Amino acid sequence: MRMSELSRRSGVSVPTIKYYLREGLLPAGRQLSATQAEYDENHLRRLRLIRALIGVRGLSVSTTREVLGALAEDTADTHRLLGLTLGAIQVAGETEPDSPEPAEVDALIEKLGWNVHGSAPARATLAETLASLRTLGSPLDWRVLLPYARLAEQTAVLDLDQLEGIEDPLEVAERALLLTVLLEPALMALRRMAQENESARRHADGTAD
Repeated sequence: MRMSELSRRSGVSVPTIKYYLREGLLPAGRQLSATQAEYDENHLRRLRLIRALIGVRGLSVSTTREVLGALAEDTADTHRLLGLTLGAIQVAGETEPDSPEPAEVDALIEKLGWNVHGSAPARATLAETLASLRTLGSPLDWRVLLPYARLAEQTAVLDLDQLEGIEDPLEVAERALLLTVLLEPALMALRRMAQENESARRHADGTAD
């Protein structure tokens, strides 16, 4: 396909595609002439992943280049591929020196029997959240988080089920990104509605406007 068709099918403008080519995010097409190149389905999948990383997740061009480079080296390992795609884009928080929260997170993970890397950004994110709650006078013990973690475990099963049957590594990465980024607000919305429903069940007459 020519660049115009690549643009139409991907939803990415021609100037933006040219920019991605210059930045080395998108491989060059097969040269047909001095001014024309041909692109294939691999370019389309790659472009969709770039759009998800930059346009949806908000990564910088340089970080996107690093993620794509790492993915190119590990496409045979789906577990590592998902870790690179999702783990590399999470912003880890900072906890106070000698704060108890990292140990709380470790205890929770050990109790659950989860296989989570020691440097996973989500560990630091959870520890930072617990530290903030403690600072605000509402400390949470890891045991309080346990039933929430069990629910998250079930959600993770559903998440990974969505990737079953997809063989192309870049498509797996793109799908995982979109599910994570776009589904998280939907899950939060469902939680809010469930809370409203439960509050009405306990405290109201069961009607809603």
